[in-house]
Amino acid sequence: MTERPFSISGELTEAGHRLVQRVYYEDTDFSGLVYHARYLHFLERGRTDYLRCLGVEQRELVSADEEGLVFVVHRMEIDFKSPARMDDVLTILTHTEKAGGAKMVLNQQIRSGETLLIVAKVIIAVINAKGRPRRLPETLAIKFLEGSKPL
Repeated sequence: MTERPFSISGELTEAGHRLVQRVYYEDTDFSGLVYHARYLHFLERGRTDYLRCLGVEQRELVSADEEGLVFVVHRMEIDFKSPARMDDVLTILTHTEKAGGAKMVLNQQIRSGETLLIVAKVIIAVINAKGRPRRLPETLAIKFLEGSKPL
C-alpha cells in the first residue's frame, strides 16, 4: 500500500484550508450527538491550523514588533444544519472573506462526508499586546487572501 503524505495541521487548498478530525466520545452528550459547544472547538482547531499552514505563528506575532499582534474572536454567527455523531469523520473548511484594517472575516464549514453540519462566519479583531485595536500588516493580509476562494 502506498502511503500519502499527511499533516496533522490539515492542508491548504484552492478554497482555503481543510482539516479532518474524528468525533470522540468526549465530544458527545447523553444522546450520542456532538454537544453544540464542541463545534466551537472544531472551528477553533480549523482556524488555528489554517494560520499554521499559512506560516503564521501566533506565539511569534505577540512579540514580533514593539506593539505585538494578537487575533481574538469578536463575533461569531453559527447555523447548525445537521448533527454529528460519535466516530464521524469531520472536515473543517476555513476560507478568508476579508483581511485588512483591524479585522478579518473568516467563513467556516463543518461537513461529514457530503452532509453540511455547520456554517459559521467569524469576525476576528486584530489587537496589540495591550488589547488595543491595530492594523493587520499588509503582508499578513495578503497571505490570508491569496488563493482563497469562497466555500
